[in-house]
Amino acid sequence: MRIAMNIGGDLIGEPSMPLEIVDGARRAEAEGFGSAWTVHFSRGLDALSTLAAAGMATDRIELGVAVVPTYPRHPLALAQQAATTQVFCSGRLTLGIGVSHRPVIEGLHGIPFTSPAAHMREYLSVLGPLLRGESVSFHGSFYKVEGGFTVPGSSPVSVVVGALSPRMVRAAGELADGVVTWLAGPRTLAETIVPTLRESARSAGRPEPRVVAGMPVAVTDDIDLARRTVRERFARYEGLANYQQVFQREGVTSVAELAIIGTEEEVEKQLRRYADAGVTELWPAVFPVGDDAGASTRRTRALLARLATEL
Repeated sequence: MRIAMNIGGDLIGEPSMPLEIVDGARRAEAEGFGSAWTVHFSRGLDALSTLAAAGMATDRIELGVAVVPTYPRHPLALAQQAATTQVFCSGRLTLGIGVSHRPVIEGLHGIPFTSPAAHMREYLSVLGPLLRGESVSFHGSFYKVEGGFTVPGSSPVSVVVGALSPRMVRAAGELADGVVTWLAGPRTLAETIVPTLRESARSAGRPEPRVVAGMPVAVTDDIDLARRTVRERFARYEGLANYQQVFQREGVTSVAELAIIGTEEEVEKQLRRYADAGVTELWPAVFPVGDDAGASTRRTRALLARLATEL
């Protein structure tokens, strides 16, 4: 299991500055992380444009975004943008896409949030071939596409799907390179997501899929304070139906019970549970605990940087 680093905020919904993400990618590369991930927020910056700048500012670190909402973006337009970004990333880009959530799609964009799994299947049927440099002839219920495009100097872009439900996971296994999850605990991953994903990929004749798992992480001696911090920073996710279902499967009631928290030894033990569950890349959302935010995050990053070379 690889250890990535989050760049640009901690997934609490606050917009990041573009240069913060670029600087974060530089720092993650200098610390020895093999990959760095950022988030696309509907009310924030455009993550792919920002990763193009991060690609130019780095040499070897892989760069990922999760997740770009599909409903507001035609798959041909997103493929063209991702292929262009890939040029600036020298082949190091991973594109994470997802259907987002009903309140965002219908409330912000005014687009009907209908048949998300079927929508994703059609989206991937168009997006995937385009990102491999192929032309597309597709006529479905949501999209009708004839043709393609050429971005000189680009290369195929790996695509992972934000997936928690079985139907979405199966679509990812059959038509994408894997999944990217947020707040999916080791039980949900080991018992539901990973086996469903692997079986779907095998049935479709695809390679072993990627499993990128995002979780809040903090190395600390004050576990009670850390859990209170998680409740405050990540409370928005507890009101979304997709995550409520994950909490039920995990046997917990809040994000605080899922977060990876404890001393260096305790956090390492918890991380190894994700490796055992079949996660190929752990995406930690490092959050500060206590008054000295700098010292807290440095302690967490130091452990993660060490484990990035060991797990």
